[in-house]
Amino acid sequence: MSTTPHSSEILTLECDHIIDLASKGKRIDGRAPMDYRKIKIQTGIIEKANGSAQVDIGQTKVIVGVKIEAGTPFPDTPNEGVQTVNAEFTPLAHPTFELGPPQENSIELSRIVDRNLRESKAIDLTKLSIIPGKKVFVVFIDLNMLDHYGNLIDASTYAALSALLTSKLNKYEVKNDELVIKDDQQPLPMNDYPIPITFAKIGKTLMLDPNIQEENAMSTRLTVGIDNEDCVCAMQKGGLGGFEPSEIESAVETAIQKSKEIRKLIMEATR
Repeated sequence: MSTTPHSSEILTLECDHIIDLASKGKRIDGRAPMDYRKIKIQTGIIEKANGSAQVDIGQTKVIVGVKIEAGTPFPDTPNEGVQTVNAEFTPLAHPTFELGPPQENSIELSRIVDRNLRESKAIDLTKLSIIPGKKVFVVFIDLNMLDHYGNLIDASTYAALSALLTSKLNKYEVKNDELVIKDDQQPLPMNDYPIPITFAKIGKTLMLDPNIQEENAMSTRLTVGIDNEDCVCAMQKGGLGGFEPSEIESAVETAIQKSKEIRKLIMEATR
C-alpha cells in the first residue's frame, strides 16, 4: 500500500498550515495580511474588440474583451443602453473548470462584476440611446479566465474596467429612423471607476487578495466595491462562515484606502 498522501489529505494539511500562519499574521507566500500580489495591466490586446485588457494579479490572469453593438433597450429603461457581463471558465485556467453550460462560480463572478459596474453607474448608459425606446447600444463585456491562482473577482473587474476605459464607440447619425455608422470613433462614456477589494477570512484573520491556497483554507470571503467618492457601491459575501461587525468595518476602511491605489494603477495604464 502506498504511503503517499491522497490529494485531499495534502490539501487538509496545507489548509491547517495556512490557518496556523494566519493566526501569527503570516501568509504562505510571505506577504503581509493586507498586501496585494503584483498587479500588471495590459490594454488593446484584442484587435477586433472595441476595447480589451489583460490583468495579472500574481499568477492569476484574466483577459476581457468589450464589444459594442446596436440592440433593443430593456422595457423598464427604454432610453438607456444595455450592459451585459459573461464569464468563461475553461479547463486551461484550472483543472476544476469544465466545458459546457455556465457553472455556479462563473455565474457568480459575472454577477459580481456586473453589480460593481452597474451600481456605481460606471458606464453612462443614458448616452447610449440611439432612437429612444427603440434602439440603443449594447455593451458586451466578456471575461475569460486564463490562469486561476486565486482572487478572480478583483482581477476580472480590474480587467473589465480597463477594457471599458479603452473602448471606442463609432460615431453615428440617424436618418429616417435608420442608424448610420460612421468611421470616426469616440471614447465610451464613463461616469465612475469602481474598484472591488476582496478579503478572505482565514481562522480569525482577514487576508487581502487571497491566492488559491488561501481560498481553499478560508471560511468565508468578502468583496467590497468602492466608487470614486469613496462610497461602498457593492458588497458580496461568499462561503459559509460569517463576519463580526468590526471585521466588516475594518474591511471597508481598508478597501477605501486600497481602492485609491488600484484606481491610480488602472488610470495610468489606460491613458
